[in-house]
Formats: sequence, C-alpha cells, structure tokens
Amino acid sequence: MEPILEVKDLSISFTQYGRGTKQVLLPVIRDLSLTIAPGQVVAVVGSSGSGKSLLAHGILGILPYNSHMAGEITFLGQPLTPKRAEKVRGKEIVLVPQGVTYLDPLMKVGPQIRKGRWDQSARQASRAVLERYGLGADTEERYPFELSGGMARRVLIATAAAETPKLVIADEPTPGLDARSAKRVLGHFREMADSGAGVLLITHDLELALTIADRVAVFYAGETVEEANAADFTAGKLRHPYTRALWNALPQNGFVPIPGAQPGPGEVGEGCPFAPRCPKQQPECLGPVPYREWDGGLVHCLDPEGGE
Repeated sequence: MEPILEVKDLSISFTQYGRGTKQVLLPVIRDLSLTIAPGQVVAVVGSSGSGKSLLAHGILGILPYNSHMAGEITFLGQPLTPKRAEKVRGKEIVLVPQGVTYLDPLMKVGPQIRKGRWDQSARQASRAVLERYGLGADTEERYPFELSGGMARRVLIATAAAETPKLVIADEPTPGLDARSAKRVLGHFREMADSGAGVLLITHDLELALTIADRVAVFYAGETVEEANAADFTAGKLRHPYTRALWNALPQNGFVPIPGAQPGPGEVGEGCPFAPRCPKQQPECLGPVPYREWDGGLVHCLDPEGGE
C-alpha cells in the first residue's frame, strides 16, 4: 500500500542575526523521518522545543521567510513541492490547530465550515458533518465565543472533515480539556483514519497518544530517535533510552525522572542529542549515529534494546 506521506531526512533551520549584522544559521530539526499509511494514526511525541509543530508547518508549506528546509517530503507518491503544498493545503491536507482562536470570532460557525458557500448542498453537508461530531444544527448559527472548549475543538475537526482530506495534521488538539473530553476528541481522529485518511497527531502527551495511535514517532531535540508500534510500549519492546525514559516517567510506570534537560536549537553536535543524559553513553555516541531498522521498529541508537 502506497504511503500517504513520507518524510525523509528532513532538516529545518533559521537564519538569524548574531552580533552586529552577522547572520547565523540556527538548526532546529535535523535528520527527521516518518511514514504515514492510509488508515493509520502516527503520533509524533516529544517535549516542548523538540520540533513537532515545525514538522507540521514544513509539510503545509507555511514556514516563515527566514527558514531553510532540506530533505524530501512525498505526498501520495509525488514530491510535495511548495507549489503543490499550496494547492492541496486546506483540501487534501488539512490542519486541526492547537488553538481554537483559529476560528474567526466575527463569523458564525456555519459559514466557516462551508467556507463561504451558501447553496443547499453545502448547507446539508455542513449540518451532516456537525451531526457526525455530536453538534446540533443550531451550532451553525453560533459564534465561536458561544461554544464550550470541547465544542470549539469539534467544530475545528468538522471544518477539516468537511473537505474529506487524505491527510489530517492535528497539532496538540487537546490542551485545556479534561481527560474524558480529550479522549472523545482524539476518538474523532481515529474515526477519520478508520475511514481511510492518514492522521499525523502531534502531542506531548504520550499516554493520550497511545489510546488511538498505530505507530509513535518519538522526537528529541529535532530528531526522530525512534519509531515504534504503539503496542511496543506495553510489550516492553522500546529501543531507544529516551523512549524508555518517557514511558517510565508516566505516573503508572513509577514517575521516574531523568537528570538533565533537552538541548536547545544550535546546541546539538554531530552525534546523538540524548547522549549527555544517556546511562548507556559511549564515546562513539558523539559521532554519526545511523537511523536503522531494529526489532520491528526504527531507531537512532548504537546500542538499542531488543533483538535485531
């Protein structure tokens, strides 16, 4: 089955001014790879500053003017060039953003879902998609400020689903929601995937991601350190020390912290970015570390766990 999205060796950096008029290149993402197949939810998990949202912006072609992107992004088997990204953005590739402020506060919900269309078929489609996400027809006549947080997020999802997209990018779609509401919102993304779309879920909440994800890509300091099946977490098949540290930091797994902090942009050398915090660090970790298949997953590590 042909993947909906393939990202290979993606790097994103920014030109900034240092002292005086000297320009410096600040790398934020490096050597990032992932694949999403039809009907699949791939969760991208990492702490703040790991580059998760930049991945979404790079796919959508909405990076700022001072950015530089290298690598390969393929959508439905064809290169996703800036020109093609602009053409499919909002149609075949849709974003469900983190903030409900993306909804126009001066426009009622119905016109926002219909994107300005007023014909009868557009109205019927609008009401059908609202009903699909548990929202009554009266929601069309409400302004965003009249919605609860959970309702507003479902309106964002309905707006995305109205286009029957091939790829849905959900960028931290559950902040501020209680656990029950968050699971309900994520369940809608699972339904999209079950209908044949690919879903890229960007989140810092590993526990929540595992409720719907098929695969999990773990980011650290702008790099994919591991890509694993969701079932590998409960089966004890995690390969990278940072992934295991994330898993062990969950309350039900002992809430075990690890010393140190994630390096910021420009602070990562050639080797593994996790090496300074890794209990298995060796001198070779400071040099090139290949991204390779290991025990049914992918890992950036010279001494991964599990069998080969």
